[in-house]
Amino acid sequence: MENAITRWVQSTALMRSDVEALIGFALAIGVTLHALLRKRRVSVAVGWIGLAWLSPIFGTALYLTFGINRVSRRARRLRTKPSDATQLPDTDDAVVPEALWPLDRAIRRITSLPAFAGNTVQMFRNGDAGYPVMLAAIREARSSIGLSSYIFRDDATGREFCDALVEAKARGVQVRVIIDGIGGGYFRAPVYHRLTAAGVPAALFMHSALPWRMPFLNLRSHKKLLIVDGRIAFTGGLNISHPNRVALKPEHPIRDTHFRLTGPVVEQLAAAFAADWAFVDGEILDGPPWFVDLEPCGPSVARAVTSGPDADVEKIEQVILQALACARRSVRFVTPYFLPDELVTGALAQAATRGITVDVIIPRVSDHPYIDWATRAHLDPLLRAGVNVWLDEPPFDHSKAMVVDDIWCFVGSANWDMRSFRLNFELNVEIIDADLAADLDRFMRGKMEARLSREDLAARGLPIRLRDAGVRLLLPYL
Repeated sequence: MENAITRWVQSTALMRSDVEALIGFALAIGVTLHALLRKRRVSVAVGWIGLAWLSPIFGTALYLTFGINRVSRRARRLRTKPSDATQLPDTDDAVVPEALWPLDRAIRRITSLPAFAGNTVQMFRNGDAGYPVMLAAIREARSSIGLSSYIFRDDATGREFCDALVEAKARGVQVRVIIDGIGGGYFRAPVYHRLTAAGVPAALFMHSALPWRMPFLNLRSHKKLLIVDGRIAFTGGLNISHPNRVALKPEHPIRDTHFRLTGPVVEQLAAAFAADWAFVDGEILDGPPWFVDLEPCGPSVARAVTSGPDADVEKIEQVILQALACARRSVRFVTPYFLPDELVTGALAQAATRGITVDVIIPRVSDHPYIDWATRAHLDPLLRAGVNVWLDEPPFDHSKAMVVDDIWCFVGSANWDMRSFRLNFELNVEIIDADLAADLDRFMRGKMEARLSREDLAARGLPIRLRDAGVRLLLPYL
């Protein structure tokens, strides 16, 4: 009897093992087929396939969470391309200087949007300068306000914005607010509840109370966008939170740069907001008061560039690659996080190799230590090629700006990392303006005091170098 029970237990265990092996095999096959058909980059496909075969259940769970783009079909259905959201007029190549015609032609093909002449652009440093102007625009709004922010804190600064939005709605202004489902506070989202309780239409981007229906880290709306009366736009890197008011000496200050735009390009920014609102709410914002006739009002040529894991995938990265390829003299940019892929690092190295002055400005210490570790493991090939890497001293600066050949500027929400280039929904603005380029250049040169060398990297101890190189393997999701 005892032998029979033992044999039954053994056979049951073998059967369970066979079933588990069969399930694991099916899961690995499923991941393999999906990755082969969906992943364009060989290294990404090989990584996911290898993980699925080494650990079918764990690897498949990770792939379902992080590896599948769940937004593309919804994006197509809800028209998330800015060029689909409203009819945008065409223009001719004469609005840009002749030296930039090749770059303009490339970016027009990438974005399907024209560059518009006749815009004005103002730059603001930190919330100390940016918030008062933004709040004044909200308080003076007559017809419409569209606000999108990745982080919108329920602190003194956030409540001031909430009060201004509530007051605007009370006087008859149409108000719509988009807050990211993670950046706005996944479990509580206090500002969202504060606004909706006051009757202000607000929505959480890619948020679900069911965790398995929501990618926790990926597919975030990282945009910072304010559109007032369809005529004034604000965008850049500035979130809405008290730490951005550096002059008030918060415990963890965050410096940043933001921009105010007027002129025909505002239509493209308004279209980007309208597309996002259609995605999160289903309401179509079309015509007045969201879109109005805009007359030329300044010297800048500008164009919006959106990017996200939908129809706009990798567009910001493609624009950067084209700008690097077209550079003739200089490339300078500042970014809070610098973890691009081999395409971008290769383009930077090639630009430096052909004699272009390339300056990369990153924080000495960011707000995420593991990103600093991975960044250090990423820099040696660039330094070897002659790229200048500068370390900006604290406090942490969240600014993102690029200047090419002292005239072409690229500003907005996107960091120089694979998350911004491929996984987040981002918005940048291309601006052709020598005066703005000079302002950005002065701002960035003020950060170019401590230059990182190959000797500095080599001086790290072996345990530190191993740690940095190990964290770098997570590059696509940092």
